[in-house]
Parts: sequence; structure tokens; C-alpha cells
Amino acid sequence: MHAWICENPTGVDALEWREVPTPSPKKGEVLIEVKAASLNFPDLLIVENKYQIKPPLPFVPGAEFAGVVAAVGEGVTHLKVGDNVASRSGTGGFGTHAVADASLVMALPPDFSHVDASAFFFTYATSHHALIDRGQLKAGETVLVLGAAGGVGTAAVEIAKLKGAKVIAAASSDEKCAVCKSIGADVTINYSKATLPDAFREAIKEATDGKGPDIIYDPVGGDFAEPAFRSIGWRGRYLVVGFASGPIPKLPLNLPLLKGASIVGVIWGFFARREPEAGLADMRELVQWYTEGKIKPVIDSTRPMSELKAAYAHMASRGVKGKVVMVN
Repeated sequence: MHAWICENPTGVDALEWREVPTPSPKKGEVLIEVKAASLNFPDLLIVENKYQIKPPLPFVPGAEFAGVVAAVGEGVTHLKVGDNVASRSGTGGFGTHAVADASLVMALPPDFSHVDASAFFFTYATSHHALIDRGQLKAGETVLVLGAAGGVGTAAVEIAKLKGAKVIAAASSDEKCAVCKSIGADVTINYSKATLPDAFREAIKEATDGKGPDIIYDPVGGDFAEPAFRSIGWRGRYLVVGFASGPIPKLPLNLPLLKGASIVGVIWGFFARREPEAGLADMRELVQWYTEGKIKPVIDSTRPMSELKAAYAHMASRGVKGKVVMVN
């Protein structure tokens, strides 16, 4: 097999595409022939040694992938050789084969493509957990999605619309805003034109008739956080999803006091581990929505697995709309 090996997590340039022995699954594991693996923001952080989870060296990055079961280890009963599956194992996806803990592998319905499956669970499960569980979204409420053209952003737009919300999508270009419109956003804000902080706040005010959004979904952080929070409505919920812009913002605590608002942390991976039955129920609902045609990942592009470094560069350029998927 071939895989991208990280021996020294100093960045993407240190990754090497190598031929390595194909592993055999141990007890409770499965070997997967990887067909597609999506690129997520944590996949960049983990090879820069900036992610909260630090795997033993050397490791193969690639948190989320899909393929075909090639072998099963002792004790695995819910999967068999030949099954189409998706894995959320956290590492291993950027290669031709990967071993994964069977508890983190899910069999796919027959009409679920490998490309879509590899770009599905992290983004949709995060957004489902954020909006429905942590945000307690109700039909008729208004949701502002920051970074709305990215992987988790597009998933949030789709789920919020499916649950009957008015969706305001904020993105950094007219092209990205058009993508958000195409998947259901009611209003878009191009924040490269609505400059921070005043024009951005005015755009939110106009989009909400002065009331402010009920929920703000923020995977971006940085300079957008405070002006967005200052715009939130009474009893609003600010969902802290991530910090794709880099800096972790600091909010004055008088702001939630004055709005009766909540700052709510969202970390789906820990939720799924601590509350596995609830996490599994979320994924089952998401798969049902996919098979019913109600949601579908936005795929920016597919690229050969050997071109991973170019895919990382594309992601770093902030030009990605939806998800980039590597294929074998």
C-alpha cells in the first residue's frame, strides 16, 4: 500500500508519499481499501502539531474516509469483507488502505457514494449536534452561519433550512455567496465587502429587521466573533464551532449579560465519545436525510490521493467551497 506519512509534524511539506506494508486488522479493527478521503481543517492542524489530539509518530493523516472492507479482525460482527463503509477514525485516511477501530466505522446504504460519504459525517454531525442539540433550533428562528461556504458551513445551511429556519449565510466572496444561495440560504452577506466591524453589523441588522439572529453558528472565530455577537438577538445562542481564521477571540462577558444570550461550545467528537447512543442516533437521522435527498455534501473538487499537498494548498488559499476529496 501507499500512504502519506507524517514523521515530523512541522507542516504539510514534511509529509512523504511512501510505499509501506499493508497492515492486518487486530481484534476489534477492520482493514479498509480507501476509495475517497476528505480534507478537513483539523487535518491541517494535526500535521502542524496544533491539534488537541496528537497521535503517536509516525502517523498517516486523514480523519474521514470511505471505502470497502478488505479484512476484519477478531470480534467484529457488524461488518464483513466487501461492505461499503465510512470511517471517522481521526487518522489513516490519506493512503490506499487504512486500519480503523470497527466502532468508528459505519456501513453505508447501497446508494451512498464513497465521495459523498467521505465528506459527510464530520461536517453534518457537527452541524446537527450544534444546531439541534446545543442550539435548540426551532422552526421560524433566524440562523446566521459564518464561513457558510465551507464544509461545516454548507452543512449548517442545509440543516437549518431543513428544520424551518431563516438562514443568513456569510461568506468571503460573491461566488461563495452564490453557492450558499444554491443550497437554500435566504440572505447572504459578503463580508469582504461588509467590512468589520460596522458594515458587517449593519448588514446583519438589515438581514434580521433589526432583531438580530437567534443563533449564530461560528466556525471562523477571529475578528468576526465580537461584531457578530454584538448583533445577536435577545436570548440568542452563539455556537462556538471552531477557529478557521486562526486567532481565538476574547469576548467581553457583559455582552451575553446584556442580551440574555448564551455562548455554547460545540465539539462533536467528544460528544460522540461521551454520549455514543445519542451520536449514533444523529448519524442515523443524517443518513436517512441523505437517502431521502434532503441533504447532500457540496464537493469543491476531487483530486488524486497523490496530489494531497496541492489540495492542502488549495484549502489554505481560502478558495474552497464545500469539501475537497482525495480519491484512489
